[in-house]
Amino acid sequence: MKTAIFLYLHNMNKKVVRRYVTLVIVLPALVLLSFCLQQQHITVYLAGDSTMSNKAVKAFPETGWGMPFSVFFDNTVTVKNIARNGQSTKSFIADGSWASIARNVNAGDYVLIQFGHNDEVPSKANYTTPENFSANLAKFVNETREKNGNPVLITPVARRKFDANGHVVGTHEAYAALVRRVADSLHVPLIDLDKEGQALIQQLGPEDSKHLFNYLTPGENPNYPDGKTDDTHFSELGARKIAEIVLADIKALKLELAQRVVISNLQIK
Repeated sequence: MKTAIFLYLHNMNKKVVRRYVTLVIVLPALVLLSFCLQQQHITVYLAGDSTMSNKAVKAFPETGWGMPFSVFFDNTVTVKNIARNGQSTKSFIADGSWASIARNVNAGDYVLIQFGHNDEVPSKANYTTPENFSANLAKFVNETREKNGNPVLITPVARRKFDANGHVVGTHEAYAALVRRVADSLHVPLIDLDKEGQALIQQLGPEDSKHLFNYLTPGENPNYPDGKTDDTHFSELGARKIAEIVLADIKALKLELAQRVVISNLQIK
């Protein structure tokens, strides 16, 4: 009887030891794995022009849509806004801005690419021919992918322009079409801010749509004592509305980045 009891207790002790060892080895590993997954950090680079860029205090209330865009992510995301006033794809390469992204982008990072406003104007020094514009976009996409990053192409965001009948008139047809073509040929996620921006402007109409842009009466703001009439650059409200369109499209495209958006008062459909 004593021998049987001893063997029973001995076997029980072996089971307890095995369970203990399993807990000691496996549980910390699971905790560490969970910690690593939760702490995976990525950077979102914004490459573009003045409609996207961060603004100096002296330009307020002019606001690039990249400014409100950056605050809607959790602490696993850093947004680096490399967009600058007056940039075209040509100047973005020439001044080293693109090289700073290509050099630093890591696997899992995102690069949101929006150009066209300055590329498309022949009278500007930064004018880029249609052929070179398409080639530059392809360069941005391919070099991002070489680093296992995630490129997203964005058409130039719509300007505010109406015809005599109150219908929105597009101003980026040729270069927006080029962006769509490159996105299609290289199988890149596309956000069409030309099309969606026009829809928002049309929805608000000729008068209310002014609130989206940098429209100021004389004396309204010390930065613009003579007032301002600007159908290209956004007010704080306009920048936020465009940022919300971009965020909604990130979700619609089912990009992994959508999982990192913090939903507070933002309503993404």
